[in-house]
Amino acid sequence: MEPYAPMEPCRNILWIVTTQWRASACGYAGDANARTPALDALAARSVNYAQAVTPHPFGPFARAALLTGRPSPQNGVRDYYDPLPLDARTIAHDLHDGGYHTAFFGKWHLAPRDRTAPLVGEPHARMIVPSERRGGFDFWEGFEGGFQLNDPWLHGTRLPQPERFAGYQSEVVAARAANHLCARAAPWFGVVSLEAPHPPYAALADGVSAIAPAQIELAGNVPRGGAVEERARRELAGYYAHIAATDAAIGRLIARLPAETVIVFTSAHGDMHGAHGLFRKGWPHEESVRVPLLVRHPDMSPSRSSAAVSLLDLPDMTRGWAEGRAWTKAPEVAEISMPGVVALPEQCDRVWRGARAQDWKYVAGADGAPWLCFDLAEDPLEQRNLVGTAFAARCARLQTEV
Repeated sequence: MEPYAPMEPCRNILWIVTTQWRASACGYAGDANARTPALDALAARSVNYAQAVTPHPFGPFARAALLTGRPSPQNGVRDYYDPLPLDARTIAHDLHDGGYHTAFFGKWHLAPRDRTAPLVGEPHARMIVPSERRGGFDFWEGFEGGFQLNDPWLHGTRLPQPERFAGYQSEVVAARAANHLCARAAPWFGVVSLEAPHPPYAALADGVSAIAPAQIELAGNVPRGGAVEERARRELAGYYAHIAATDAAIGRLIARLPAETVIVFTSAHGDMHGAHGLFRKGWPHEESVRVPLLVRHPDMSPSRSSAAVSLLDLPDMTRGWAEGRAWTKAPEVAEISMPGVVALPEQCDRVWRGARAQDWKYVAGADGAPWLCFDLAEDPLEQRNLVGTAFAARCARLQTEV
């Protein structure tokens, strides 16, 4: 990325973090299924990090890395049920010390959880995240999880007990965030964390009509003519409805913000949606690890960046904006990994570690044995595994240098 100077320090900064929104699923990215006018308008005014990846394509691992700037398990989250450690230093601590008011809204997914309790449903949505487990934010209002895309339960700084709010989750959370942040004097740093477009894909999407499954345009790496195609079409119809509804909520949020606010839009991870015959996340494929990353900064010219940026870089970027300095690192390779197996249906079944560059990807198993290698320039849909070739040997050497 080219440096932009001078930059104005102490601007308001907002992160909008969604769940399971893969990089390709935006109108500005060329997806004919995606109805995203608000994000398309944001992209036209932003730096679009078109090669951005999540460091770990699974919720708690990715969220811990995003908040701390440290990969899992170095940040203390090795297992799906591990909470963010009490002594973890987050971007909220850093910006608070820099004079910012810090506030978090929405899905947390980093508190201690009962391994025997259901992950989906009202009990999980009503679970209280203790104040000392809220990552150091000055103000916190949200929920641990539960996947209640409609009528969410919220608790936090001004809500000691969970309360249910009528409406679509993305709209409720975004509107309450806007009410709080827009009433604050600058500078402030906010995180709006949304569950959508995570399953249940059949849930109502704020009045948005789903595309007919037969009309969904599928990528070439989704097997045709069987149960995988049928399921992919059905789930993608709901997925894109939630994308449209959440895009609208994001648009209304952005419209209320001060014009000079630095805005980031991204996602914790993607979803396979039938690519390679697979579903959900945890996999090292593009559909799972690549995420959207837009940065609208008044001192940065709109552009498309090919840097191999990771969500791990976002805390350092943000500290730079708060201090009035540009983020000038231009990584050529980003680390990706799954530090543990998540024993849930359809998720990736192994521990792996790898690297992704603009034009290649290399992945090895826990024992270091090569698993996957792709020439992304020639094979963006990852249909030819090059493990055992000279290309893979070269990528393996480059991967060890990360």
